[in-house]
Amino acid sequence: PHATCGQPFCDTTMLNNDILRSVRFILNISDKRMLAILQHVEPYADDDFAALLKKDDEDGFDSCSDELLSAFLDGLIIERRGRRDDAPLPPPALRLNNNDILKKLRVAFELKQEDIEALIARTGFQVSSAEVGALFRKPGHKNYRVCGDQFLRYLLKGLAMKHRPDM
Repeated sequence: PHATCGQPFCDTTMLNNDILRSVRFILNISDKRMLAILQHVEPYADDDFAALLKKDDEDGFDSCSDELLSAFLDGLIIERRGRRDDAPLPPPALRLNNNDILKKLRVAFELKQEDIEALIARTGFQVSSAEVGALFRKPGHKNYRVCGDQFLRYLLKGLAMKHRPDM
């Protein structure tokens, strides 16, 4: 467990922009394709979107809000799994936490709990089935656990290793 928060896999704060860049790398897609994914859910200007994909120390960097990341991940779900005719577009979440991001990535990449465990193991880190299951519980459940940044990083790295074996 992390010394400050007591949660497993926790370390420095992961920016929403890091998640956008990681997904772009995992899928090996262009900035224009990233914008098209977002536009499944929310119209967004092309020149504004490029600023979200810059690193935080680059000129022109713009911070990605929780609402925008939520819309992008919902667009990614539509892109990869198709739009459900019987359901309206979900409103973007105004606040996202790592558990929410993890759930949206699980749906977008059609991951089962065993898949997540295998992706994490691929990075050289071991996680138990109970630990992974606890991340998907509802807050307030006695076994609920907060998903730390490091766990999310391991998952994104595992996805990259799976989808980009050339790396």
